Amino acid sequence: MVTGSAAGAPWGIDLTAALWRALISLKSSTWNKPLVNNIIGTADASVSPQVQTLRVDEESAGQRLDNFLIRHLKGVPKTHIYRIIRSGEVRVNKGRASPDTRLVADDAVRLPPVRVSARALDKAQAIVPERDFAVMLEDAHLIAVNKPAGLAVHGGSGVSFGVIEQIRQSMPHASEFELVHRLDRETSGILLVAKKRSALTRLQDQFRDRETGKTYLALVKGQWPSNKKVIDLPLQRYLIPNGVGEGERRVRIAAKDDANAQRAITLVRVSRLVGDYSLLEVTIKTGRTHQIRVHLASQGYPIVGDDKYGDFELNKRLAAQGMKRMFLHAWRLQFVHPQTGRSETVEAVLPEELQNFIDHVQPPPLAPV
Repeated sequence: MVTGSAAGAPWGIDLTAALWRALISLKSSTWNKPLVNNIIGTADASVSPQVQTLRVDEESAGQRLDNFLIRHLKGVPKTHIYRIIRSGEVRVNKGRASPDTRLVADDAVRLPPVRVSARALDKAQAIVPERDFAVMLEDAHLIAVNKPAGLAVHGGSGVSFGVIEQIRQSMPHASEFELVHRLDRETSGILLVAKKRSALTRLQDQFRDRETGKTYLALVKGQWPSNKKVIDLPLQRYLIPNGVGEGERRVRIAAKDDANAQRAITLVRVSRLVGDYSLLEVTIKTGRTHQIRVHLASQGYPIVGDDKYGDFELNKRLAAQGMKRMFLHAWRLQFVHPQTGRSETVEAVLPEELQNFIDHVQPPPLAPV
């Protein structure tokens, strides 16, 4: 033990006491960080969370209870939201409700006191940079934008923000805007956003009932046979069990009698041949995860640049030539306008990097022997 004092007397006991006081102070300030009442939107830890009652407005009518709460309880983990619903702490018109309960205008939704950590609140309130997206259609009910590749459509799973958060940040009165559908992060093209709850439900009904027309442009290695026009193969999600990519989500072709499989239908038309490649117009009749990517790869024609299901050696060689993304673009979207009932067709031209590639494509270099 180190000893000594200004007066010459041992001070080991005083030092020990001082260390204990410092440790106690550190524990109080670091280990016992206060929680924040997120429901009432305050960062003041001295304010105790209160029971809240929310009234369902006309725009929120028809929404599922879980989605309604996720929208209102920013920063609260979804697992916690589902727990308070299933435990009966959330009440609709004084009665218990399930996550899939459809709300009606003027319903009273009772929320229990809910706390969320300061870290989660900070994340929920993180500054999202503004960004202007190319707009192909916009009115009082919806907006269709051209999403660039490499940008997620929404935040989550390690992504701080996506297209929808940036649109909300960039446009006035956009806090209620919601995604109608989704695109893979690596896919560019048309993304439809609803400005009103009524438009959202009507458009999502069309997507669910397969009443929309969704056509993509995809470039594949090889010459696609002209007689191969329909791919009707069920798909199944799985996690990579071990090795490279362990724990990542993937999709594969499944047996038709597999109880966990989902039917998937893809229509393929050759737009034109591009050197040793085929530019395809691909229309999906079902909207399964990675459907186009897995279906085309299953036929021996992987999409150029696909880092999950593609030809990895070819991708590497093309990346050296500047082709560093997947050649999959949401080109055309057909739907019925939720307010006017008119048929709408929106098209997004190929991004410059994809157009330049097919304009200057050369036969792929031979792999080194």
